[in-house]
Amino acid sequence: MSDTGSNAKPQPTLDDATAWWSTSVTRIAPGEIELRGYPIEQVIGNVGFVSTIWLLTKGSLPTPAVSRLLEATLVASVDHGPQAPSIASARMAATCGVGLNSAIANGVNVLGDTHGGAGQQCVQLLNDLVAEHEATGAALDDLARAAIGEHKRHGRFVPGFGHRFHPRDPRRDPLLALVEAAVAAGDISGRYLAAGLAVEAALERGERRIPMNIDGISAIVYAELGVEPELARGLFVLSRSVGILAHAWEEKQAGGRIKGPLPPPLLADYTGEHTRDVPGEG
Repeated sequence: MSDTGSNAKPQPTLDDATAWWSTSVTRIAPGEIELRGYPIEQVIGNVGFVSTIWLLTKGSLPTPAVSRLLEATLVASVDHGPQAPSIASARMAATCGVGLNSAIANGVNVLGDTHGGAGQQCVQLLNDLVAEHEATGAALDDLARAAIGEHKRHGRFVPGFGHRFHPRDPRRDPLLALVEAAVAAGDISGRYLAAGLAVEAALERGERRIPMNIDGISAIVYAELGVEPELARGLFVLSRSVGILAHAWEEKQAGGRIKGPLPPPLLADYTGEHTRDVPGEG
């Protein structure tokens, strides 16, 4: 007997089915592929990879200035050596007999709020500073000092500033120069650059200098380009995936097997109970 009661669920229609994964990114049909409306045969050979990333994620082809800034930022974030947890975990996985895709996924999956999330957090910080500045007219310097104080009160690092390894991040200055040139050319507003520099200046008035790092200067680029904070993290992950791929491939070619976090015969320090006998029953 069919269920004709009031609780019967309507059956999906053909329109419901085709709308299930509806998308504005890619249209496909037999013999046809379009990316945001551009036929793939026109994109191939005419649109660079970085511009295609922008096309797919933001919905339009970038201007040459946007493409140049995006490419420089992606290149700057591509790798930071095997001491980076994302790289180390990918290399370790590559020695365990997994495929290259699994090794890459292993590295990408450790890019979280602490390792890999500072860029997203810094974009949000810059957005908040600029929004408050424009809404209230308060000086960026004052807003920056207040934001730093708020982070300190909650025991948080200011995202995008300072580095555990580099006294001065070598990626800061060349990217900053490109941003300043784009501002001078009228390609971007410079509002988020001003906010980032205000935070850096406020931090330098403290007990020690804490200059901008790659996450900070990248955040300035992404904020100037109108990239949403979470998408900024996604673009960083995309960039770092190249380094993860290179290291995982190198490790697989080396032929090492089951490389742990310490070279043998070293073992991690044990801090538990001394050796003891299991008590007898009864």
